[in-house]
Amino acid sequence: MRSDPAALVEVAVQVGREAADLVRGTRSTAVSSVDTKSTITDVVTAADRASERLVRDRLARLRPGEPVLGEEEGGAVVEGLTWVVDPIDGTVNYLYGIPHYAVSIAAQVDGVSVAAAVLEPASGRVWTAAAGGGAWLDGRRLAVSEASRLDVALLGYGFAYRAERRQRQARAWAGLAARVRDIRRTGAASLDLCAVAAGQLDAYAEHGLGRWDWAGGALLAREAGAVVLLPGEAPELGADATFAAAPGIADDLVAALVEAGFGEV
Repeated sequence: MRSDPAALVEVAVQVGREAADLVRGTRSTAVSSVDTKSTITDVVTAADRASERLVRDRLARLRPGEPVLGEEEGGAVVEGLTWVVDPIDGTVNYLYGIPHYAVSIAAQVDGVSVAAAVLEPASGRVWTAAAGGGAWLDGRRLAVSEASRLDVALLGYGFAYRAERRQRQARAWAGLAARVRDIRRTGAASLDLCAVAAGQLDAYAEHGLGRWDWAGGALLAREAGAVVLLPGEAPELGADATFAAAPGIADDLVAALVEAGFGEV
């Protein structure tokens, strides 16, 4: 079947490997051509554009007629199947030579992720998930942490690009800092969500993500057992909040985030 999640994962991995090879192999030249988007801190490189163009070309060949929503060239989620592509998630890391960035390709049916591949060009690691089939890292099945106490939980988070919103977010996270073990800011939402799936983070929350940022990683987190709330699903955290957490701390963390003002940033 054309919408079989396992088959869609195979396509996402095949295409993602090519894009990851391109991104890794062209970094030295691609970062010499850098533009900005929403703000001066929101960057895009020639490699972002080349990676998305490669993914679109390969998908058109392998899955003709299926629409693509990508960070750089746009598109829309339509009824039926749509491919959602982040050609480089963590572009600032990529620009600075920090190896924590990814290519994320997800297939959504009626706006819901059913298959995903998140590939790390620098390490070669491949994270995958299919609806109902679990979450995997290089053939190893993943499960979220067994965290049950917020005070010993490790959290991941992210900041908006706009300085004034970033200031408000920083105040909210500062208010939460004394209530958890620690917090981490790594700069690639897809990989933070994968880290929740692997139990490397107990939870993750961020505002303002694009669908391409969460479409792949959120499926991994959910298939690994996390409580996942996507933009619009948890208004108390803010209309554009993305949230993933181990079940044992999810309710307490939502309450703590609301108390810290996370829903008002």
